[in-house]
Amino acid sequence: MSKDYEIKTGCDRGLCHQAIGRQDRQLNTYDWLADVPGNTDDTDLVEVQFKHTRKGYYHNVNNLELKKGDIVAVEANPGHDIGVVTLTGRLVKLQIKKANLKSSEEIRRIYRIARPVDMEKFYEAKSREHATMIESRQIAKNLGLKMKIGDVEYQGDCNKAIFYYIADERVDFRQLIKDLAATFHVRIEMKQIGARQEAGRIGGTGPCGRELCCATWMKNFVSVGTSAARFQDISLNPQKLAGMCAKLKCCLNYEVDAYVEAGRKLPSRDIQLQTQDGDYYFFKSDIMAGLVTYSTDKNIAANLETITAQRARQVIEMNRRGEKPESLQEDGFKNEPQGPIDLATQDNITRFDRSKKKKKKKPRKPHPKDGKE
Repeated sequence: MSKDYEIKTGCDRGLCHQAIGRQDRQLNTYDWLADVPGNTDDTDLVEVQFKHTRKGYYHNVNNLELKKGDIVAVEANPGHDIGVVTLTGRLVKLQIKKANLKSSEEIRRIYRIARPVDMEKFYEAKSREHATMIESRQIAKNLGLKMKIGDVEYQGDCNKAIFYYIADERVDFRQLIKDLAATFHVRIEMKQIGARQEAGRIGGTGPCGRELCCATWMKNFVSVGTSAARFQDISLNPQKLAGMCAKLKCCLNYEVDAYVEAGRKLPSRDIQLQTQDGDYYFFKSDIMAGLVTYSTDKNIAANLETITAQRARQVIEMNRRGEKPESLQEDGFKNEPQGPIDLATQDNITRFDRSKKKKKKKPRKPHPKDGKE
């Protein structure tokens, strides 16, 4: 096992690891109560994270002095597992509510801080994961199962292996479990995950240039619909709306509430504005800036006028009273009438086709000393 996979404790930069220090664990939680006296006295619950996005909650029955970043041996079924403490104190109760752990039987115990013997066994287990995943994929292929094994996670004591798979349909993997148990000689557990969960476990970089949200801080996935893109006036281009998991980007939901709230202040798109010069139809809007652009033509851009949403409502109210303003602008300024813009007739479109003309060299002026020795 390479030392790159080794779980490190402590913190050599930033804040202290006992509170909110930076770490190499996904789904890191900001413990803003770590410096409060008596934070760990109210509860003995501890949050422990394992490989990638798998977390668990345990009771510190032995009253160990645990802090963020400690490697511990926890109760498993069967045997024990090795994980990293990511949160202690009062915030763990809130995390348990998010995880929907209602039964106390689902919360096991922490045995001890990991010993050197435990770590040797842990590194041995982790070194077998990649080879096991490759071989298990071939076994599933030989059985003709329509499934993809995306990741394998060995328990810290090498007695159990969790196989994470993706499948569009129901899969009968009873024979697969028998073959896997006979090949690897461990207890087998199969877990079906979705495309978003797989992206979170594998990790990667999104089109925004940052690490994937599902691989850093997201734990619960909320359904994303195309309506979120419509509210934000985003082009419904599948290639741009899809994330690394080939599903709609989770970040489409981040600002949709703000856009919905701001969109309520804009007038309806179906209402046309009437002025003394003519009628104006809705063309486009800048939701967050509160600006609306109208056109004199219903289908194309012609004589565009950009006004505020407040001014648009004023014109609508005037039209209801039978009044027509001189212009859409509040100061009565009128733009010069323009016809429809046809990009095909613009000269700048064909500017790339023009051949570059070579500059003629100017004749050199004779020097007074030319021809003289």
